Amino acid sequence: MQSLIPGNTVTHAFRLKPGQDLLFGIREFVLEHQIEAGFIITCVGSLTRFNLRFANQSDGTSDKGYFEIVSLSGTVSKNGNHIHMSISDGDGKTIGGHLLDDNLIYTTAEIVIGENRDLVFTREKDGTTPFAELNIRTKS
Repeated sequence: MQSLIPGNTVTHAFRLKPGQDLLFGIREFVLEHQIEAGFIITCVGSLTRFNLRFANQSDGTSDKGYFEIVSLSGTVSKNGNHIHMSISDGDGKTIGGHLLDDNLIYTTAEIVIGENRDLVFTREKDGTTPFAELNIRTKS
């Protein structure tokens, strides 16, 4: 396990507008700003369509309607992302899972990302799972 007290950390804030795709917008921002070791601090907003992959499922689940984004968390990097989202419907029923493409913004998504400029995040298979998992290294 690696631990590093933030020393060279910056904060980014941006907004996605109606009709934009949440994951695409985050990816685009991360690539545009060449973020190598980022983490989602917060996000509030709403969707007209969600697409999430629930725990231990191979495919995503989607629906149309009106949904509030109640949480968004994860690691982001120009080298790959791992993001989870929770949403609630008009009755307050809340679900969450792995963020996939095709989550469409209703009114807004106000996103704040932290970036540690002393680290680099990559995603690599390490043999402990069948997935490419987070690999953390300090910049030389």
